[in-house]
Amino acid sequence: MLAGIKCCSVVGIDAYIVDVEVDISFGLPVFNIVGLPETAVRESRDRVKSAIKNSGYSFPVDRITVNLAPADMKKQGTGFDLPVAMGILAASELVSTDALSGYFIVGELSLDGRVKPVTGVLPAAIAAKKNNFKGMVVPFENRKEASVVQGVKVLPVRHLSDVVEFFAGFTTIEPFKGDVQALLDHETIENPLDFSEVKGQNQAKRALEIAAAGAHNLLMTGPPGSGKSMLAKRVPSILPRLIFAEAVETTQVYSVAGLLTETRQLVTRRPFRAPHHTITEAGLVGGGRRPVPGEVSLAHNGVLFLDELPEFKRGVLESLRQPMEDGIVTISRLESRISFPASFMLVAAMNPCPCGYFGDVVRDCTCSAVEIDRYRSRISGPLLDRMDIHIEMPWVPYRELAGKGASESSTRIRERVESAKEVQARRFGEKKIICNAEMDSRHLKAWCRLGNDSAAVLERAVDKLGLSARSYSRILKIARTIADLEKAEHIMYKHVTEAIQYRTFDRKQAKR
Repeated sequence: MLAGIKCCSVVGIDAYIVDVEVDISFGLPVFNIVGLPETAVRESRDRVKSAIKNSGYSFPVDRITVNLAPADMKKQGTGFDLPVAMGILAASELVSTDALSGYFIVGELSLDGRVKPVTGVLPAAIAAKKNNFKGMVVPFENRKEASVVQGVKVLPVRHLSDVVEFFAGFTTIEPFKGDVQALLDHETIENPLDFSEVKGQNQAKRALEIAAAGAHNLLMTGPPGSGKSMLAKRVPSILPRLIFAEAVETTQVYSVAGLLTETRQLVTRRPFRAPHHTITEAGLVGGGRRPVPGEVSLAHNGVLFLDELPEFKRGVLESLRQPMEDGIVTISRLESRISFPASFMLVAAMNPCPCGYFGDVVRDCTCSAVEIDRYRSRISGPLLDRMDIHIEMPWVPYRELAGKGASESSTRIRERVESAKEVQARRFGEKKIICNAEMDSRHLKAWCRLGNDSAAVLERAVDKLGLSARSYSRILKIARTIADLEKAEHIMYKHVTEAIQYRTFDRKQAKR
């Protein structure tokens, strides 16, 4: 007899429908799975057979053929176990094929029949909604993740027998309804790290506020102990709250990567990723035999912090250039191309030289000019050009460290940032871009017009500093963000001059 079950497979962060077709016919007892199954899918034969037997059902002693359609796309993961088992039982006439019609099934099976959680359930739920399925059978541990998608009836199960008895009409499964709004409201809990805890470095705080308001990339340079890492870790506390669409998109990445937990089924805070400098290129941008999201994708809609920037391998840093420009990572393989979102704000920190004290007013630098040049040359010009804001962080004197005056809190800074974001949202409207950092030449022409005095000072800066076309556009974007923070309709002279001050490396190279 022939039976069909609906399941899915994930490519990138998107799921596509897979038809699990099971045919049982007379012949030697053979169990074949066709349709480009990868190793984990082929191994499901043993798991499914043991799970069916240990759940108290008879396994057919006949020729079993399972086809995963479309047959020209690779199938991977363990989520096919449960639909294959139900297909076999339906083909054995233990369950009616009509009862299974319109339901979407996903789950891994243990040898005793327990249904175990799988990755990629959120993309699967989105696919189920798009294709108007009546309901979705998922592992109990994935119920909250699936319930994020409104309008999908989520049926959580713990054991294979629960699924069989439900479709046989012997029992019911209470649909799970998650409270998505409660998950989003949970984000309002204050971040334990706050800008008020950082003494001094007011210029750096101002630069980080501008970067947060326009999603600009930022590079901090300063001696050890000047507060670079401390400030970077507090950037999420001043970023705007995730809207629901952003939360779902970010959660899709974490779902595919298998990083969701029972207590964290929806990413409600903007991610902050800080990989070690020994990370590989595949670890940073994604890849592997079975491509998975890298750190740039896990930082989607959030912050990627690279501490000790020159210590990263040159090839690893250069791999950042394309995602920084396009907001997406495409991994090409011989038979496929997989894309992951990678729209992140890059915050990087570095010492001015190998010993860390070049230009310090207190300690003497022990590095030679050649060593300093070699150290800084580890970061290529094109990568530096993509850093919107360059800021120097000097040594903090005792008077500021011991000062009793309270610094401005993250909450107040965040209010200004969110206000600037609202200005940008009204400006861009229904366009695909959502922040100033994403503007292209057309948007710059429309929204970054300069007065005569502003244009004159920018012209002098471009000619004197030898700025590239990318640096020129970066200054315009930063000036636009500064104006938005002040709720100014037009970019003024003071906005442009402040934006120019944030191109430290351009100014230094011009002096050489």
